[in-house]
Amino acid sequence: MADQKAPPKWRQLTGNSGLNYAAWQLSRRGWHVMPTIRNARGSDLIVTNIDETVFFGVQSKALSKRNAVPLGEFTQNLRSDWWVITINANSDNPICYVMQKDEVRQLALQDKNGGAFWLEPSAYDRDEFREAWHRMGAQPEPLSLTP
Repeated sequence: MADQKAPPKWRQLTGNSGLNYAAWQLSRRGWHVMPTIRNARGSDLIVTNIDETVFFGVQSKALSKRNAVPLGEFTQNLRSDWWVITINANSDNPICYVMQKDEVRQLALQDKNGGAFWLEPSAYDRDEFREAWHRMGAQPEPLSLTP
């Protein structure tokens, strides 16, 4: 999801940048990745290994800068197994944070008035999550373009 304060056109572009960057990162590591329908409930990416014996969903959240990630009113409604938060999504140097759904739930904070939940930057911007693509399990061998 893109930044909430940006104009709608830029939010969509930021979201697309983060989604495609996450798909590229997974694909270059040997995973098959397919985006789902925009704005549908559930995962933004469906990922499988080459033998189709491992499947998982990825929720992509993209931000133009290091901001809090909106999670909605109920953390129990979070569906995707994995979350990829991409900051600086529109830049030449995006940074991704790879988290499990339960980690997102555990680290989420609720608005003071009992409203929506958020994931603050200090919760996701940690060394154990930064570019931690290896956390998604036993990955197939990356494809090599050289003989």
